[in-house]
Amino acid sequence: MREIVLDTETTGLDPLRGDRLVEIGCVEIFNRMPTGQTFHRYINPERDMPQEAFAVHGLSSEFLADKPLFAHVVDEFLEFIADAPLVIHNASFDISFINAELERLKRQAIGRDRLVDTLLLARRKHPGVSNRLDDLCSRYAIDNSRRTKHGALLDAELLAEVYIDLIGARQSQLILVETAPRQRGGSLELPRRQRTVPLASRVTEADVLAHREFIATLGEKAIWTEFLDQESGN
Repeated sequence: MREIVLDTETTGLDPLRGDRLVEIGCVEIFNRMPTGQTFHRYINPERDMPQEAFAVHGLSSEFLADKPLFAHVVDEFLEFIADAPLVIHNASFDISFINAELERLKRQAIGRDRLVDTLLLARRKHPGVSNRLDDLCSRYAIDNSRRTKHGALLDAELLAEVYIDLIGARQSQLILVETAPRQRGGSLELPRRQRTVPLASRVTEADVLAHREFIATLGEKAIWTEFLDQESGN
């Protein structure tokens, strides 16, 4: 199944009060595994950048001045996400900004039935604790050291890793890798499990000595002497 992990950055908190998108980042996953396909665009919001928002993502009005308008990237964006479910952390926030931009262009809004909200999933799985993206990265031992500021593509990449752990897909993948039969020479080879503690040898020193004495009775031309020579390093 194809899914799109999505994140945005904005000029503020409320699209109904004139706040706009400034960045979209998307990561494609297929059967709960990242494919390496991404979509990333900076967007000119056609307005100033409040200091509070700049402190979060570091995108200045000067940096965004020569970036395309949402109208110029909307077709690429919609083509990339197609009809796939959208995996978003605090989905109502991001989708409200995307739908506000679509409405300005008289385009069809994205239905909320397509949304997979990882914040809600995390609250059900980890009730009573903070479930911000940074908290989830720490909980699942995901390296977020590059996240000095918010960035849509980086956050989407981190969220894709979190999502796979959050729904238990990574554990399932590891089990499948360990237990799936492998193909060799036209036939299936079942994986071999290694013993944690080797079995003790059942051959005693007396058995070894008796075997050597028996071989000595076979004569110098006996085939067993070849193995004795190899064993002695000759």
